[in-house]
Amino acid sequence: MSTPSSAGPQWSGDMLDRPEMVEAFSDQLRAALVEYVDYVARIRRDAEAMWRANPPSEYGSFEAWWRHHKVTAPFAKLQEHLEDAVKLTFEVAAQHRRQRHELPATRKAAVEARQEAAALSRGHSAPRLSGGGQPYPKPRRAAPAADDDGSFLDMVSRERSA
Repeated sequence: MSTPSSAGPQWSGDMLDRPEMVEAFSDQLRAALVEYVDYVARIRRDAEAMWRANPPSEYGSFEAWWRHHKVTAPFAKLQEHLEDAVKLTFEVAAQHRRQRHELPATRKAAVEARQEAAALSRGHSAPRLSGGGQPYPKPRRAAPAADDDGSFLDMVSRERSA
């Protein structure tokens, strides 16, 4: 048995069943990624400004440009990948919501509608489920007009046999 750490609750896979947990996770991840995007952007901006303002005197213009490109290009790629990761956090939450919650609910509603339509086309309403999962009993048809000379128990026994 593991004890919870002081850092917060432990992650478990069943948390993915709750859309609010996935939304909170993607929001938190997005916030962290945005901080890194800003951090890399500041470093890239400073590096580019430094190379433009202070090109080394021992390099020619092409070599200074080439070295500048070699220093700042990886920062540009890092920034681009981090920005793509930020965009993916929106996709993760939306895809999870659609695949795990909206589509199954839509499919369930369509199946229920088909079952109800089939039951209506057969001429009676769809069976409704009681709390125990068993259909409610179908309403019984009234017994054909019989002589009123029978007792209540006779009428009940005729109803059961029908």
